[in-house]
Amino acid sequence: MKQFGLSIWGDDNFIIEDDTININYASRPSLLQITKEIREKGYKGPLLLRFPHLIEKQISTLFKTFAKAKKEFKYKGGFHAVFPLKVNQFPNFVDALIDVSKPYDYGLEAGSKAELIIAMSKTPIGAPITVNGFKDKEMISLCFIAAKMGHNITVTIEGLGELETIVQVNREFNAHAHTSVAPKIGVRIRLHSSGIGLWAKSGGYSSKFGLTSTELLEAYRLLEKHDLLEQLWMVHFHIGSQMGDIAPLKKALREAGNIYADLKRRGAHSLSAINIGGGLAVEYSQHPHAQERNYSLDEFANDVVYLMQEIAKQKGVEEPDIFTESGRYIAASHSVLVAPVLELFSQEYTENGLRLKAQNPPLIEELYDLYRNIKRKNAREYLHDALDHMESLLTLFDLGYIDLEDRSNTEILVNLIIKKAIALLKNEDTDELKKLQDRIQEKYLVNFSAFQSLPDFWGLAQHFPIVPLDRLSQKPTNPASIWDITCDSDGEIGFNRDLPLYLHDIDVSKEEYFIGFFLTGAYQEVLGMKHNLFTHPTEAVIRFDDSGEYTIDDLIEAQDLMDVLDDLDYDTGVIDKTLKYRIEESDLITAEEKREMLGKLYLYLSENSYLKTIQAINENDA
Repeated sequence: MKQFGLSIWGDDNFIIEDDTININYASRPSLLQITKEIREKGYKGPLLLRFPHLIEKQISTLFKTFAKAKKEFKYKGGFHAVFPLKVNQFPNFVDALIDVSKPYDYGLEAGSKAELIIAMSKTPIGAPITVNGFKDKEMISLCFIAAKMGHNITVTIEGLGELETIVQVNREFNAHAHTSVAPKIGVRIRLHSSGIGLWAKSGGYSSKFGLTSTELLEAYRLLEKHDLLEQLWMVHFHIGSQMGDIAPLKKALREAGNIYADLKRRGAHSLSAINIGGGLAVEYSQHPHAQERNYSLDEFANDVVYLMQEIAKQKGVEEPDIFTESGRYIAASHSVLVAPVLELFSQEYTENGLRLKAQNPPLIEELYDLYRNIKRKNAREYLHDALDHMESLLTLFDLGYIDLEDRSNTEILVNLIIKKAIALLKNEDTDELKKLQDRIQEKYLVNFSAFQSLPDFWGLAQHFPIVPLDRLSQKPTNPASIWDITCDSDGEIGFNRDLPLYLHDIDVSKEEYFIGFFLTGAYQEVLGMKHNLFTHPTEAVIRFDDSGEYTIDDLIEAQDLMDVLDDLDYDTGVIDKTLKYRIEESDLITAEEKREMLGKLYLYLSENSYLKTIQAINENDA
């Protein structure tokens, strides 16, 4: 049975049972069963399935792991966490997050005014809110409003100008107030330490955010001068997303811990917390040799707790509360993108596709003889002969000596010989055979947009686990490239010899074949772009009741064509009238045809941009 690397990336969230991949929870339903149930309701195209129990699992694991580390080291500081909304702001996700996180006093982090409004309206009173990123007076004023609502909110200063604005807003909000209320204040520090990999620039002296040592001392002076030092509560740093190596974090913790201790000893008595930012990595790899994370969550928590305790002891200060803003770790596993395969593009290379003549060119006759007589002992020799014959035949075609049928027969026979040779020589892991696999890879046209649903693959070459939903009791044999339905050559997950993906040989005219893209819950939705005007796929929330049975809730269908155009500020009323007018004024169709055509037009306009599968088309025709 092909496991598709499930033991590497799956974290026991999914399990392969017999023929299908199933949710490893409660009644353990298969993803195929859920997908078919949603499609029977009339929803076609790609589906995004959300699983709130996986959000709760990640939050619970995070808090329990830090609680265990605190107990082991007898750590006196607290542990708190917030979810950074930039990772996923979609309502179905945020609502599920807030619902399942209530027992953990879990909060939200905002980096813009719109995100702050979400945080103010969704975060339970008392749970923490942190506000990062660049801020103007209006955004800082919103933070003061949140504080006056009773929210436990911390504003992180990214520059001295923001602190000056806080001083100004504090005067305005509290000049005549019965009780002076202000948000807590955090200072983001620009560390010498930096991360590694794609997001290394989040840390270090050249990073976009944070105060230098000189600016930090000036910020301390300003807080003291304006009687706001008692609001200084948090030191914050962040060294980058998807932190695959633990070593840079250790270095950053020592640097930030010493800054915290220095400020405490200087007189910042209310300073009580260190926010270590996000960066807790997710394992996306399906292949043992390409794993992305070199540490466990236990090691991560132990290192943070131990280093903070050691610095506090050395400097003679209180052990700080520890804050994290890990978003990818919380969100990535909660959603699965499911999309149907529409077509296999290389299925014409079968023996049935041959158009052999009564009299064929000699080289084609030789190719056919090679194909019929290839065996293990002669496979390499016959393979080389076939490749040589192909070059000769293509040259003959260019010179006009053979016709299109001959060229087609050449392509089919060489492809069949390569497939046979690879199967016969499968135990010989040579570079030549790997290169030949590239030539015979099967192209799977899949009903989704990589730009919309997997933008990090397009922009950052981030790979996501890919698993078919069924046939998992059968060994997949096709080296697979996945093509999306955009008219852009970048919309392809090509076959990679170092990270190979094999899928099953299927006939989509007779049966459906669904591909699951896993760990898509972090960043992919909010970064997704409407390339070719493909929109966010239809989504559904899968919840489990006390009996272990699942329900399909909060179905949101992908936008229809007119809604997409409306989002781009097209006047859809004018478009609607123009289309109707041009049909009614056409001299090429009868009055009855016009009525029928208008009905079809409005039906099509009410649907989304994704394609219909062959089965769906046949159902509609029926």
